[in-house]
Amino acid sequence: MKHVRLLTLTEALPQASLALAETESFHPDDRPPTEAQLSALPGHVYRERYSQAHSRLDKITRLIPIAPATGIGQIRVVGIEELGALDDWLGKLWEEASGYEEDLHRLDDEDRLVREQQAALQNFAHLNIDLGMLRSKTRFLDIYVGMVPRENLRQLEGAVGLAGYLLHVYMQLDDSTHVVILGPTGAQESKLGPVLSAAGFQSLPIPEELDREPAELQRNLDAKRRSIAEQRQSLQQSLTAWAAPHTDRLIEARHTLMLAEPLVALDPSLRSAGHLAHLAGWVPARAVNALRQRLSDSLNGAFELSVRDPLPEERLLVPTVPVKSRLLAPFAMLVNQYGIPAYGEVDPTPLFALTFLLMFGSMFGDVGQGAVIAGAAWWLRGKLGRFWPFGLMAGLSSIGFGFLYGSIFGYEHVLPALWMSPLSDPLLMLSIALVWGVVFLTVACLLAIYNRLAVRNWPDAVFGHHGVVNLIFYLSLIAGSLQLGRGQGFGTLPAVLIVLSLSALAVHSWRHLEAPVGEKILVVFIETLETIIGYVSNTLSFLRVAAFSLNHVALSIAVFTLAGMMGTFGHVLTVILGNVFVLVLEGGIVMIQVMRLQYYEGFSRYFSGDGHAFAPIRFRRGLS
Repeated sequence: MKHVRLLTLTEALPQASLALAETESFHPDDRPPTEAQLSALPGHVYRERYSQAHSRLDKITRLIPIAPATGIGQIRVVGIEELGALDDWLGKLWEEASGYEEDLHRLDDEDRLVREQQAALQNFAHLNIDLGMLRSKTRFLDIYVGMVPRENLRQLEGAVGLAGYLLHVYMQLDDSTHVVILGPTGAQESKLGPVLSAAGFQSLPIPEELDREPAELQRNLDAKRRSIAEQRQSLQQSLTAWAAPHTDRLIEARHTLMLAEPLVALDPSLRSAGHLAHLAGWVPARAVNALRQRLSDSLNGAFELSVRDPLPEERLLVPTVPVKSRLLAPFAMLVNQYGIPAYGEVDPTPLFALTFLLMFGSMFGDVGQGAVIAGAAWWLRGKLGRFWPFGLMAGLSSIGFGFLYGSIFGYEHVLPALWMSPLSDPLLMLSIALVWGVVFLTVACLLAIYNRLAVRNWPDAVFGHHGVVNLIFYLSLIAGSLQLGRGQGFGTLPAVLIVLSLSALAVHSWRHLEAPVGEKILVVFIETLETIIGYVSNTLSFLRVAAFSLNHVALSIAVFTLAGMMGTFGHVLTVILGNVFVLVLEGGIVMIQVMRLQYYEGFSRYFSGDGHAFAPIRFRRGLS
């Protein structure tokens, strides 16, 4: 990545922005220039006119849909005068269009009110009386309209009867019963409240608009909705007729704003002094010559482009170019969930993709189930978008290991195993998992060391977490453990290296601690113990790779054991449902376990994730 500084004429900025957008290689640097005289903001007025025109076009196209843009079309400079004229025209057009929008909003409000009245009327549809009579109490009669749970109806009937009231059921709806309760006013009224509350009675208020018989009200409301629909249809026809002469010009307006957008996007980075404008940014090294050539063609040589390497203190400001490979894109999305690689760091995406597929396939090796995963990813590729290759490759990895294990939908005697079934030798599977863990952690430490050396962080590369001294300790511990397992004793050289590496880490930690002696001793002891326990537990964590490969076979055995207890139909059904269970439940668990190993045993060692993605100026194919 290179830092570039462009000096050109202020009046040439629109042309320069088009050139930068065409190359799609310029990531703006928003820092102000060191020259104090370059302090003016030349793009401020341009951005304001663009923002207002964009807002107006967006509101108009919500009323008048136009065809989506299929390309950028002819590229030309959009000056401030043209942008201003377009903004003025859109403003006048919006004044006319806003009348239609207000009429549509008014019809929406009227329709919503009618629908609310119809919803309220549903509660009283079976009462063939004037609803206005039920709204308020009379001098001698109390009236309650509401609903109660169906199971409480008999209890409520008895209770209101004892209180001297009558209960009328006028509608049953699902688990609720709609009732009218009436009786004389007086002392009994105070006793009725607790009874209604205990029965779960819910009052249904009658809106003032519902003051006639429900049937007549329903006819009137239906007529209102039909009238509103007719008015909306007529208004839409008028709107369509009004919009027809403006459609082509609106499409041209969208194209104009698409051409103006690059300069607007550059506005925070632009500085000027009179006729001279300054712009800085980041460009991939391989794209610098192409950018220089495009600027030369566009500006006729009236520019100066200086190029330099990033300074050490700028490392966190330099953007990272994302992975371009279509196959690696879904893995890059998962990497970005943890963080974006900082400039100078090794992009973990290729390593992540390789190790992810190997671990998933070894833990979930089955030809048939892998084919289902791959087939489902292919079938749903439209819905999965850029993520579908991930499912396809995971399924293919499962198929590959399925051939090695000789397993297809859990059957292990249909295909000849190219290697062996995991349950044939569990100890060998566990040993392979441990070796895999050692290799994985060693590579992670080497990447951590490289990333620190790349940014000249020498102390952390040597003494930091997962640095050179830590790696020496870890490899010595592994070597001594292997010798001990073979009955040869731990070995003098591994023991000496372990003592020296731990001592070096302890001394380094001691020198950088500012605390009382007692506290220093405690902290150094805890950190040393954490180093030992951490590497041991991290290595043993990879035993889950073997454990889930064994578990996969064990689950299949359990399914076939249950199927063997059934008849022919039950056997087939059990095998099918068992495979679905294994695919959904165990497949999901295996995916989680692989991600855990990648994130916590891999990324946490060598990947900071504090970078930011390369986002060059480019033409958008539409406006939002």
